[in-house]
Amino acid sequence: MLNYRNGLADMPSYDVVERPWDIKVNANECNLSLPPLVEERVMTRLSRVAFNRYPNEEYDDLRDQIARNFGMQRENVLIGSGSSEIIEKLFYCFGGSPEAKIVYPWPSFSMYPIYSKAAEATGVPVALSEDDYSLDLDKFIKTAVDEKARLAVICNPNNPTGNAFTVEQIEYIAKNLPADCAFLVDEAYMEFYGKSAMGLLKKYPNMIIARTFSKAYGLASCRVGYMLADEKIVTMIDKSYMPYHMNVLSLVTADICYQMRQEFVPHIQIMISERKRMQEELKKLPGVKVYPSETNFILVKYDKAKELNELFESKGIGVRHFGSAPGLKNCLRISMGRREENDTWYSYFKAFTEGRA
Repeated sequence: MLNYRNGLADMPSYDVVERPWDIKVNANECNLSLPPLVEERVMTRLSRVAFNRYPNEEYDDLRDQIARNFGMQRENVLIGSGSSEIIEKLFYCFGGSPEAKIVYPWPSFSMYPIYSKAAEATGVPVALSEDDYSLDLDKFIKTAVDEKARLAVICNPNNPTGNAFTVEQIEYIAKNLPADCAFLVDEAYMEFYGKSAMGLLKKYPNMIIARTFSKAYGLASCRVGYMLADEKIVTMIDKSYMPYHMNVLSLVTADICYQMRQEFVPHIQIMISERKRMQEELKKLPGVKVYPSETNFILVKYDKAKELNELFESKGIGVRHFGSAPGLKNCLRISMGRREENDTWYSYFKAFTEGRA
């Protein structure tokens, strides 16, 4: 019998098994293709890639470009395989023993407790309000202080609830956390919200911000994210990565998309517009509770969520159903697709609530 690492058998899994959905609105992806001009530039650049060489200057080129945009230095930027890998590395670096406490709101990004366990740390969830998924900031701070947390995490806007914190609220947390507690602000959906805590980085040297190219830039397949923080933090977290951990194809694609990020503004505006439109339409349906959202998805609560999800599945529509998950019972999270996709899933939703499906 093989001897695996202790605790591995008890590790929860993140289900990424997918069906070939006709309409796929279950993963908060961008359902729009790359802007034509960006795609043309990407394909031209990829044709010049030296496939026989390890990544080197491409990694630093992307770091330099991101740093310049925020008035920072290359040493303040770390690139990862999506922001998810960056978060995993942060949990690893601040974990290492059950005495290492990592505090985060709940419900939030489902990988936080998994990364805590993988890092052999103790995850400490702080429950969001059952009514509107708001966070008691003082309770969050007190938990971090009482637990002597090494890392506190906020997802802003929050996934899967969709609500967001103001910059003032983020600063209130940063100002009241102990100086020896790292503070991560996970801004995976920031482009849809527009109110970043980036301006607080220089004021609070224990603060870290993580972002991704997977959502607003539609590069989920490339797996690219970045972290901004004090140079000392970046240096330490970088030690947890293997050499050449990013591939050139993803790096040059992300580099061009970031250079041409203004080309993505219409896509972002379309997704925001669709989110607002569908929120108003969903509010018209009987028995459906629609939560505020500052992201590219909407969270709804409906007593017959399970049966509705079964209808969606029978029609080839994939949405995220949370089943009886703590804090998310009878909830569905629906990403914004193209207008015609949104009209299609909504028509089934409406018919179901009216007893016609």
